[in-house]
Amino acid sequence: MMAQYLEIKARYPDALLFYRMGDFYELFFDDAVAAAGALDIALTKRGKHQGEDIAMCGVPHHAAEGYLLTLIRKGFRVAIGEQLESPAEAKKRGGHKAVVNRDVVRLVTPGTLTEDSLLSARANNFLAAFSEVRDEAAFAWVDVSTGELTVTEASALSLSPLLARTAPRELLVSENTGLPDTLAEDMGITLTRRPSGAFDSKSARHRIAEAYGVDGPDAFGTFTRAQLGAIGALLDYLDLTQRGRMPLLRPPHVERAGGTMQIDAATRANLELTRALSGGRDGSLLAAIDRTVTGPGARLLESRLTSPSTDISVINNRLASLSAFVEDSALRADVRTALRKAPDIERAMSRLGLGRGGPRDLAAVRNGLEQAETLGARLARDPLPGELSEAHARLSGHDALIDLLGQALVAEPPLLTRDGGLVATGYHEELDETRRLRDEGRGVIAGMQADYVKTTGINALKIKHNNVLGYFIETPASHAAKMMAAPLSDTFIHRQTTANQVRFTTVELSELETRILNAGGRALDLEQAIFAELCKAVLARAAQISETARALAMLDHTAALAELAAAEDWSRPRITDSRDFAITGGRHPVVEQALRRSGGGSFVANDCTLSADGDEARPVWLLTGPNMAGKSTFLRQNALIALLAQTGSFVPADAADIGIVDQLFSRVGAADDLARGRSTFMVEMVETAAILNQAGPRSLVILDEIGRGTATYDGLSIAWATLEHLHDANRCRALFATHYHELTALSETLKGLRNATVAVREWEGEVIFLHEVREGAADRSYGVQVAKLAGLPDAVVARARDVLAALEEGDRGQGGKAKALIDDLPLFSTTPPPMSTPATPEAPLRDRLAEVWPDELTPKEALALVYDLKSLSEKG
Repeated sequence: MMAQYLEIKARYPDALLFYRMGDFYELFFDDAVAAAGALDIALTKRGKHQGEDIAMCGVPHHAAEGYLLTLIRKGFRVAIGEQLESPAEAKKRGGHKAVVNRDVVRLVTPGTLTEDSLLSARANNFLAAFSEVRDEAAFAWVDVSTGELTVTEASALSLSPLLARTAPRELLVSENTGLPDTLAEDMGITLTRRPSGAFDSKSARHRIAEAYGVDGPDAFGTFTRAQLGAIGALLDYLDLTQRGRMPLLRPPHVERAGGTMQIDAATRANLELTRALSGGRDGSLLAAIDRTVTGPGARLLESRLTSPSTDISVINNRLASLSAFVEDSALRADVRTALRKAPDIERAMSRLGLGRGGPRDLAAVRNGLEQAETLGARLARDPLPGELSEAHARLSGHDALIDLLGQALVAEPPLLTRDGGLVATGYHEELDETRRLRDEGRGVIAGMQADYVKTTGINALKIKHNNVLGYFIETPASHAAKMMAAPLSDTFIHRQTTANQVRFTTVELSELETRILNAGGRALDLEQAIFAELCKAVLARAAQISETARALAMLDHTAALAELAAAEDWSRPRITDSRDFAITGGRHPVVEQALRRSGGGSFVANDCTLSADGDEARPVWLLTGPNMAGKSTFLRQNALIALLAQTGSFVPADAADIGIVDQLFSRVGAADDLARGRSTFMVEMVETAAILNQAGPRSLVILDEIGRGTATYDGLSIAWATLEHLHDANRCRALFATHYHELTALSETLKGLRNATVAVREWEGEVIFLHEVREGAADRSYGVQVAKLAGLPDAVVARARDVLAALEEGDRGQGGKAKALIDDLPLFSTTPPPMSTPATPEAPLRDRLAEVWPDELTPKEALALVYDLKSLSEKG
C-alpha cells in the first residue's frame, strides 16, 4: 500500500495527497505533518519507512469538504486519491494480498472549486491566466463553477488593475515570465507557474477545438496569439486538475480594449467598491446597493459594479430596463417573488457536467426552469425595453425537460445518489416493484402464503425464514403425504423433514427470495441508472439552460437596482459622449444609509459641475475647508455617482448629466506600505505619479490632501505642481481637496480652476459643520476646534490656541513674539529642562540627526535609528 502511495505522491509533489482508505482520507509523511498543523488535528504514525516512523493523519470522507476549504484558504493544493475498485473486486482480481487500485481523480486548487460549501454564493471564483507573446499580452479568466470565460488584451502595466477588478483566487503565469511573485501575493492571489508550453498559441487552438467540439477558435471570433495562449493555459490547467473531465464552459468572450472604465487597485480600495477599508464587505458600496435575491444576480451585480461600461448604447439599454421596473412596482414585485424560488442553475449545471453533481442539482435545474417559465408568462403581458426583452426570449423552450424532471424526481431529493429515494413513484415500473419488495417484503410473503393455503387446503401452512434455508414453506408432518403426492408435488419441492414439520420450497418462492434479498441493491442500481439518464438529458441542453440562467441573473440584477432606486429616491442619469459632469443634489450612498441607520440625521446633498467643454468650463475644483466638514465624502460621492451611472444604475442625486468617464482615479487616505519599506508619503507619491502619468481628457480624478506627508513647503510645492499638471497636461475632470489655502490663488491664472469650500459656522468658540459645498475659499482650517471635538485635553487645546495665535502673528511679520513663544516650548528650547539625571549632550544627537533623511527611511532603518539615538543619549 505504501509503495502505491509513494508512486502516486511522486506525480503530485506540490499537493497534499488525500489517499482514500475506506471511510477516511489519510495523509502520510510530510503531507501529514503539514495537514495536521493546518487543520489542528491529531498527528499519529503508522508503520515504518527506511527505518523511520511514518507520520499519519486523516479526515472522514463524509466531512472532507470542510477540511478542504480550510486547506485551500491556507494556500494548499490537494490531490484527491480515490479507490477505483472495491476491496472485494481487488481480492477477486489479485487474491488476498492485492492492493485496491487508487488514483488521483481531481486536483483541488483555489481557482477550480465547484462545491457550494467551498464557494460564496454571491461571488465569483475566478481562475486567471496572463500570457505574453513577444510584443503582445493577454489576460483571461474563467469561473469553473459557472462556465464564464473572458479574455482581453493586457500588458504588464494593466495587469494589476485587471487583477484588482476580477480578484481571481489563482493566477497562472509562465515559468519564464518576469512578473514578480509579489504582484499576485499582495492581493491574496495564489500564483501558479506553469510550463511555457501551456501558453503556446498553436497548442491552444487544438485545446479550444477539443474542449468546445469545434474546428478551431475561429468559430468564436478573432483572437490574438497572446489571447489564444491565455485561453489555452486555462484549458490545459483545467484538464490537469479535473483529470480530463472538462467543465461546461461558455464560448470565450472577448472584451475589447476600452470597453470598460479603467480603475486601478488603489482607487478600488479608496472608494471601497466591494470591500470596506476594514477588509470586510459591510461598509462597501456593493453591500449598500445589493438588493438581489439570488446568487447569480449578486454575482452579476458585482461584475458590473467592478467593470462599468464605456459604451453609451449598452448603458442606455440597461437604464431602459431599469426604468421599466422602477415605473411598474407590481411587475417588479412579481419578478422578485418568482426569483426567490429560483436556485443557482449555473453552479448546479457545472457540477453535473464535471460528474460531481447530485440529485439536488437536478432538482435545482428543474425548479429554476419552472420559475423561468413562470417569469416568461408574467413578462409576456408587458412591452419590454432593453435587456428585459432579450431576457424574456431566453426564459422559455424547456417544456419537455421540465416535464421529464418533474415526473422523474421527488419534490425534495436526497443530497447523494447513493442515499436512494430520488426517483418519484410511478416513473419507472421495475423500480416501483423493486421498492415494494424492499419495503413491503413481509406483506408480499403473506400474500403468497395465503395463495398456497388456498391451493393446498392446508390452513396450517406457513412461510418462514432462517439463516440456513432462507425462505421456506412449512406444514405439520401429518400433511407430508398430501404435499409429496401429485399434483402438489409438481409445485412444492421437498427440502427438509424434522420430527414434527416438513419443509418445502417452490420456484416462485426462490425467485421472490432472491428479489427481496437483492431489492435494496437493485433499487439503488436502478436509481443510479435513471440519475445518469436524467443528467444526460439535462447536459444535452446545457447551452440553452445556460442562456436561461443568465436571463434569470439579469432579471434579478435589474429588479434589485430598481428596488434600490425606488426605496432610496435615486434618479436616472443622462449619459452622453461629451465631457459633461453635472450633478444636482448628489449624495454618498453608503454614508446616507449609515446616517439613517444610526439616527444621525439626513444627508446634506450637494451639487458638482466639472463639465470640461465650452468657454466657461471649469473642469477642476479646488476644495478647501476644515477636517470633518465632509470634503472626502464629497469627493468620493461624485466618483461613485459616475461609476454607478456607467454600470447602468440609477444614482443618488436629483439629476446627473455625465459624459463618459474612461478612467477613474482616486488618491484618498493615507497608509504605510511596511512590507515594502515605503512610508505614507512615498505611497502617496507613487499613487499620485500613476495618476499624472495616465489620466487623460475623459478621466475623472479625485485627490485629497496631496503633499501632507512631508514638510509644509515641500508639500505645498508638490500640491501646487500637481494641480497645475492636472489642469494643463492631463486636462481631465478633477476634484482636488487641500488644506493649503495658498493654492486658491491659482484660480486667477488657471482658466479651468474653480475654488469651492465646505461651509462651517463658528458659534461661541465652537465650530458647526454645515456640510454644504459652496463656491469660494476657506479662510482657515479650524484644526484646533476639530481637535477639541476629538477630545484632546482642555489644557492642550488652550495651549494650541496660544501657539496658533503666535505663529499666525509671525506669519504677518511679527516674528519676535512667535520666536519667543517657540523658545518657551521644551521641544525647541536650547536650554535643557530640569532633570533628575545629568542633561544629555546635544552635539552627538544633532550630528546623528543631521545625517538622516526621514523620507528615505524604511521601517527597519527607523527602528535602528531609535536605538542609535538612545545609545548616544545614554553615553552622556
